Amino acid sequence: MAGFHLDDTIAAVSTAMAPAGIGIVRISGNDAFEVADRVFRAKKEGKKLSAVKSHTIHYGWITEGEEVIDEVLVMVMKGPKTYTGENTVEIDCHGGVLAVKKVLEAVLHAGARAADPGEFTKRAFLNGRMDLTQAEAVMDVISAKSAYALKSSESQLRGTVKKAIRTIREKLIYEIAFIESALDDPEHISLDGYPERLAVVVAEQKKQVEKLLASADEGKMIQEGIKTVILGKPNAGKSSLLNLLAGEEKAIVTDIAGTTRDAIDTTIMHNGNEYIFIDTAGLRKKNKIKEELERYSIIRTVSAVERADVVVLLIDATEGVTEQDAKIAGIAHERGKGMIIAVNKWDALEKDDKTIYRFTEKVRNTLAYMPYAELLFISAKTGQRLPKLFETIDIVSENHAMRVATGVLNEIMAEAVAMQQPPSDKGKRLRLYYITQVAVKPPTFVIFVNDKELMHFSYTRYIENQIRETFGFKGTPLRFIIRERKEKDQ
Repeated sequence: MAGFHLDDTIAAVSTAMAPAGIGIVRISGNDAFEVADRVFRAKKEGKKLSAVKSHTIHYGWITEGEEVIDEVLVMVMKGPKTYTGENTVEIDCHGGVLAVKKVLEAVLHAGARAADPGEFTKRAFLNGRMDLTQAEAVMDVISAKSAYALKSSESQLRGTVKKAIRTIREKLIYEIAFIESALDDPEHISLDGYPERLAVVVAEQKKQVEKLLASADEGKMIQEGIKTVILGKPNAGKSSLLNLLAGEEKAIVTDIAGTTRDAIDTTIMHNGNEYIFIDTAGLRKKNKIKEELERYSIIRTVSAVERADVVVLLIDATEGVTEQDAKIAGIAHERGKGMIIAVNKWDALEKDDKTIYRFTEKVRNTLAYMPYAELLFISAKTGQRLPKLFETIDIVSENHAMRVATGVLNEIMAEAVAMQQPPSDKGKRLRLYYITQVAVKPPTFVIFVNDKELMHFSYTRYIENQIRETFGFKGTPLRFIIRERKEKDQ
């Protein structure tokens, strides 16, 4: 916003530039009424908008010179009780694209400046009409593509986040004030037992902050949609599955150009949630050399996986799980993505009461490095268990972005240590001091110990299993970072 000045009077079209019943041109600034008077001719001759009462509506015409552009209703609102906190005029004209455009041009010729993108909201923030969280929510409301996204944005716009932060801040400020008062007047204000009470207060506020962080991750997922990629070897049924998912819901919003060269993402709405299925075919090249084909296949697979949060690995039930399936799964596992294994063409198999158990065992043995992956048996041909696929994507996506409070993590670790003593070597025993979560997608934890060399892989896995037993974390890998902290540092 190089030309941004609060003293300017700005104008812009506040409705979509598309044929509609009504279009609105908004004017905001110190001279908003004067600018409007230059283009507005009221039915009552001589009426000036600058002289009327605030928050009133007036009938007339928008003119430029002798030309009548449109018949309009004009709303006059005096600051600071307006969206921007400034004098504001809203011109309700007919919603034809040309009519709205000509009304705006007349207003600009009368002395207003064309508003920069987001400038009305920026002025609302600078004039104290909203905070940054609410300003962000305005754009989220405008861009919301699902009922959940809209609800989340409206909650933020009402100041839900602001109130939560303010409450945390006020409680901490109270404690700071108490400490300072006690230091200034120790004869009348005792600090006996206060450190314990303070620890409880700080721990509680820390929990509230962690809740806000978790809700931020969830909110981002809601706003942006769940980014999912369907992978699998040729003829596993990827296109058939995607086409069926899109056709079943009959609610493809649009095809959106992705960040990967030539890729097209398909957006599907299901039960109020938005799912963005990332295309993997954009980098396909015609090449007779098998090695080149394989190389390009890997490139587009890796590119799609890196953009996704959840990976659906499609396995052909008629062929079983193969080495190629394992390679594809490994790409997702290495990058810490949420994982669903979908066995397709399940309807094509002749089955007995043991078939599903044998197939499950085969999949788990071949993909033993990802026991966390969710397993489904589906049919892209018949639609078998497709609603379950959406449900599983929801669960995996939520787990992939889950945060666990530090206090809870340390309780789990303490119980785990009590149940199974840490390993020792040459008389030195492993000590686990502290655990905290430092990231999501995937959930990543740091464990502080006395000696990294004593933290065997098996014991790390044991701690992981205890965490999974409590929180599930279905479908998502967990990452653990081991850091050494000497006992003298405690």
